[in-house]
Parts: sequence; structure tokens; C-alpha cells
Amino acid sequence: MDGDSQIVTESQKTFAVEPSTALAYLDPHYWDQRFAHEEHYEWFKEYSHFRHLIQQHVEPNSSVLEVGCGNSQLCEELYKDGITEITCIDLSAVAVEKMQKKLLFKGYKEIKVLEADMLDLPFGNECFDVVIEKGTMDVLFVDSGDPWNPQPATVSKAMAMLRGVHRVLKPDGIFISITFGQPHFRRPLFTAPEFTWSVEWNTFGDGFHYFFYILRKGRRSSESNGLTEKFEMPSVSLFHDELETEDYLFRTNLDEL
Repeated sequence: MDGDSQIVTESQKTFAVEPSTALAYLDPHYWDQRFAHEEHYEWFKEYSHFRHLIQQHVEPNSSVLEVGCGNSQLCEELYKDGITEITCIDLSAVAVEKMQKKLLFKGYKEIKVLEADMLDLPFGNECFDVVIEKGTMDVLFVDSGDPWNPQPATVSKAMAMLRGVHRVLKPDGIFISITFGQPHFRRPLFTAPEFTWSVEWNTFGDGFHYFFYILRKGRRSSESNGLTEKFEMPSVSLFHDELETEDYLFRTNLDEL
């Protein structure tokens, strides 16, 4: 731990408890305050739970953009697996500064961390082999209303994000989305006519099933309308430790909105 860092106190840990309403996730000030006090939180499981899926689709020499890095250790885990050309972005200046210091202290000097908005990516066309988001897109849906018919504003933001991702991906590039979002809710967005990617997915998790989408640019099939698998709702058997995580509370709040 570097000299500028402080040991997380019990009072600091208390702040990181889930907010009283999921709408707080849309407030940039909430994230700045949270990241100022919280050293690490991993949404949707640790890397080890989906590492096998990353290795199936991401080559070590890939240029990778992580959207919404927060205080996750995902970029560090990718680096340890030999994926060293990584750019991380987050809207929170607090998260970016702390991540920069942490990575520099650990010697991961090649990883770039930038303050940027995922709805307006500040990169040129076709410059990344892989774009990864882990729970970031889910935040856009906390005020979506009916999940079968989300609010126009929610759709607009989600489409802005997807357009940016599609634009910065190289031909044959891959977008990986790790999310709670079930295929029947994500399909209308992922398979919009303007996108050329194919869509497939896997699931992982012991109780909750998290979705690991793989969208490959330029591989869309007109026969499958961009969707390569049928969807069957996985059974849910929640373990006690999962009931106590913020993932569970986040999903519950989403379902109730």
C-alpha cells in the first residue's frame, strides 16, 4: 500500500453498504463518495469465476478497453494472464486517481486509466480488439421502468453506449458484457439493425446466474437475427452468502422498479 493510501476503517466500510435506493447508482456524487472510502468491490463475482470464458475469447496480444473500471481488480487479473495492453475508463475522477496510484504502486505501468464517459467514448474508430464491461451497463437500467418496455431515456443511453463500443471495436473485435441482463431483455438492444455483431452467451455463478455475452463485430447472421442460442431461464438456488451481497440487493431493486 502506498503512502497516500490509508487503512480502511470500520466507518469507511460502512459507507460502502448498498444505498437505500437503486437510483443512487445514477448519481456521480454517490460513486465519488463511495470510491473515496472503499478500496475494492467486485460486482458479479471475482475474475476466477469467469476466467475460463475470458481465455476462450481474448488473446494475450489483444488491445482491451475496460468500461467502468471503478475499484475492480479485473484489469490486474487480465494483466496477470498476459493481457497487458489495457485501457480502463471511469466517469469518477476519484476512482481514476485511486486506480492510477494503485496500478503504479503494483508495477502495472502499461495499464492506462482515464476519466471518460461510456456514453461518449473519447477514442478513434476501430482501435480496440476487445471491449469489456462488468455491471456497468446494468446501472443504466435502474430507472428503466418495465423491463419489457423500458423508458425511452434508458433505451437512448444504452444505445449510445453500444454505438460507442461498436465504433471503437476493430473489425472482428469482441464486446464482452458481464451482466444480470437476461437475453430476452438485452436482445432488442444487441440486435438493433445498425450493429454488425453476432450475439452469444454463457452463464456462470452458483446461485445467481450471471450472463457473459460475447458480441463479435462483423459476424452477424441474418438467419439467426444476431442471436445464436435459445434462452432457457436458469434455475435459481441462492446460497446464504449470495443473499448478503450487494449484487442480490441491486438485482432486487431492479426487479422492483
